[in-house]
Amino acid sequence: MTWKRWAFTAASFAGVIGISAFFIWRWWRAGSAITLPPRAHLFAIAAVVVEILTRSWKITWSAKAAHIKLSFVTALRTTLAGDFGASITPARSGAEPARFLVLAEAGVPTPSALVVLFAELFLEALSLATVVVIVAIVFRHAGVVLGALVGVVGAYAGFVIGIAALAVILSRRHVGDAPPRWALRLGLGGKRWDVIQRWFAQVRSTVDSVKHIDYRWAVASYTMSVVHVAMRLCVLPALVLGAGAIAPLAPLALWPLGLLYGAAVVPAPGGGGAVELAFRAALAGVIGPSLFAAALLWWRFYTFYIYIVLGAIVAGGTAIRAMRKTAELEEELEDAG
Repeated sequence: MTWKRWAFTAASFAGVIGISAFFIWRWWRAGSAITLPPRAHLFAIAAVVVEILTRSWKITWSAKAAHIKLSFVTALRTTLAGDFGASITPARSGAEPARFLVLAEAGVPTPSALVVLFAELFLEALSLATVVVIVAIVFRHAGVVLGALVGVVGAYAGFVIGIAALAVILSRRHVGDAPPRWALRLGLGGKRWDVIQRWFAQVRSTVDSVKHIDYRWAVASYTMSVVHVAMRLCVLPALVLGAGAIAPLAPLALWPLGLLYGAAVVPAPGGGGAVELAFRAALAGVIGPSLFAAALLWWRFYTFYIYIVLGAIVAGGTAIRAMRKTAELEEELEDAG
């Protein structure tokens, strides 16, 4: 990344930490606890561990479904590298380059790596839709929070599924050597069109591979994806209810899921403080003044900061290299224009 992007990332994290510190300090002064009993932490840690493991199994079994050899350790590194890249880039844009580079450095060919990443995103969207349908049935009387969750997550899932449909359509089209008029109007001539052509070829190869998947492994991967999304519903209830508080389950489970996926559209790493503000607006009255500071602090830790730490330890260097290569590609395209 360039120094401007690092500066933007630093400013965004300053906003995240500053707003969190303000809320925690304010509520602590008002009598809120900032510590939780060990039981609450154990429940939250269990949810995080299961979430990471099931995502790693999802990637491993997605590869098996496409007849691609991929070890669990590589899948785990891919998962954590994507988390680290997503956490320090705007709108989580660093996730896929980081995952791709881990797969490439593990010796996975480019078409196979794209198949794995495509399957990961597509299954994420399908599992989100499944979880939302289930919670809409279980918490059908949840009111506003259910509508917000369906709107945010539905938009995310719809976008990913739309990208998949576009990939299928593009895979059926023949792209000539000379850029068509619409491409020239968009400034996609010269070297930029060469890049677009290579991308079309990779899309066709990816779609062809997906057509021959083993559905047994695909179903197993989808099941792991549903479990990992469900685990994200469990972190805040584990912290609040595990601390012995009495609070309604629906908002504790549903609001955080909407905030986590809603943060993906915020053009600032970590949400720039928007997640904390939304958490305060949606859940302060639900959690109550005696536990709000601790709930905000530890929920943010177990859903955001812990992934930065684990990702930095396991694959932080790889993720940084991936973002540098992405920036170099962008500069190359700009120079070609």
